[in-house]
Amino acid sequence: MVTELRLSAFAAHRGAVHPLGPVTLFAGPSGSGKSTVLRAYEALARLGSGDDLALAFPDAVGCVPERARPDAQGRRGFRIGCTVDGPCGPVRLDVAVQAEPRLRIVGERLTLPGRTLLTTALRDPGRSTVQAEWHTAGATPVTRAPLPDDLLGTALLPLRVAGKTQGQLEVLAAAEQVVVAMRSVFACDPRPYRMRAPVPTGEGRLRRGCDNLAEVLHRTSNDCPRRHARLASVAGAGCAGPVTGLGVEELPDATVRAVLERAARGASGPGATAATPLGRLGDGELRYLALALVLLTGPGVLAMDQLDEVPSAMRALTVLADGLDRGLDARQFRALLDLAATICADGHIRLVGAVGQAAAEDAREVRGVSVVDLEP
Repeated sequence: MVTELRLSAFAAHRGAVHPLGPVTLFAGPSGSGKSTVLRAYEALARLGSGDDLALAFPDAVGCVPERARPDAQGRRGFRIGCTVDGPCGPVRLDVAVQAEPRLRIVGERLTLPGRTLLTTALRDPGRSTVQAEWHTAGATPVTRAPLPDDLLGTALLPLRVAGKTQGQLEVLAAAEQVVVAMRSVFACDPRPYRMRAPVPTGEGRLRRGCDNLAEVLHRTSNDCPRRHARLASVAGAGCAGPVTGLGVEELPDATVRAVLERAARGASGPGATAATPLGRLGDGELRYLALALVLLTGPGVLAMDQLDEVPSAMRALTVLADGLDRGLDARQFRALLDLAATICADGHIRLVGAVGQAAAEDAREVRGVSVVDLEP
């Protein structure tokens, strides 16, 4: 898991080092860089998953520090990094990116305490490659080879290193540790206006905007009844009325819609319920349900890379949630944080979010939640 995020020179951040715990919330006024922190984290995750620079940084020029001066060749860029803890120990990854005049990686370092495992550097600006050196510790101390300048070298190492010497095995293990952590990130931004309509059934994996919430609830109600029941049990903390469950209705046009089951008002018999389509719920209720579902499920239910080659006991999902408190009232936000703190305490799921100043004050009262205050 990623335990530290470094923004050495990224947008408004300079020399910033942020430790990350089970639940870490970045707070501050508008313009303090809360969303920028999460953008950097997600970009690293995309690079570690094999995406190229253009996908990871669609607005690379906007990531360059505002007052950064171009050098004699007109080059400007930014630097970010992270530390990933795991079986190898704390592995540090640091990346230098040139945004102008052409987007490319110009330097990368993968290190363990006291040992450099991989370095890359731009030797010839006319070529679309960087010169890489990685630890070998055999008859040849290091191996040198060109790597493409639009992909993360660390993500390429498992395909390039033979693993014949002890040094190569060490490099492979460290690189794989970073890649596993990067591939285990799910960025979530529920959009209530897209969650109200019935949806067709499919593979039942929740997308970033949670617009297919009904489809996923249809799957969990059939395939994951215990998780579904637990979500129904926490729904009442964020939804109005006495909630008794979550249901899914199959409609004649082969779509499904989710319904919130509530105790019927004025009903004469005990146990009488009324079903309210999720499309009638408020924005805060829908965002609460979607975020709670993300925390209560896992990679198999989320639209993200599957790590079948990694034992489930060694996986740690990290959820990124910009504007975590958006649309939530104080009761809903506190209930969601209590749920997150409880779930993240076992180490398999982590939450990194951005919140406003008012929500940050409430978050400080929740045990297990760390709040990082940013200044504009």
